Amino acid sequence: MIKVIAGGKKHPNWLADTCAEYEKRLRKPFNMEWQFVDEDKLPERVAKLDRDAFMILMDEHGEMLGSPEFTQKLRAPLENGREVVVVIGGAYGHFPPEMIERANLVWGLSKLVFPHQICRLILSEQIYRAQEIYLGHQYHHE
Repeated sequence: MIKVIAGGKKHPNWLADTCAEYEKRLRKPFNMEWQFVDEDKLPERVAKLDRDAFMILMDEHGEMLGSPEFTQKLRAPLENGREVVVVIGGAYGHFPPEMIERANLVWGLSKLVFPHQICRLILSEQIYRAQEIYLGHQYHHE
């Protein structure tokens, strides 16, 4: 399972409905679970994670990956039964240095800056895409 910890409030209805369209297609180990926390509580919540968890921070300054490369980053931790945790910052999206140091991957979606709600949607679609690439299905086109 992929756990997503998102700073901010629960999805607004339009976003929940759209994310759900991708999430209902997910199968273990790509299925997702959302946890919402106040943005200022993110460091405290992350500090409670198992040290073996594979943590991905979504940050505009992170490594830019194509979908196949993102799938490869997920492959080993999922195949080895490690918990995968993706952390999305709140409206300002800045992470303290200790969180960045703890992360196994700091992932940037684009040089563009997106509202964190849009990042949630992109993440849901990319997890679905990663599942389909992993399974060798035809959803992703090169």
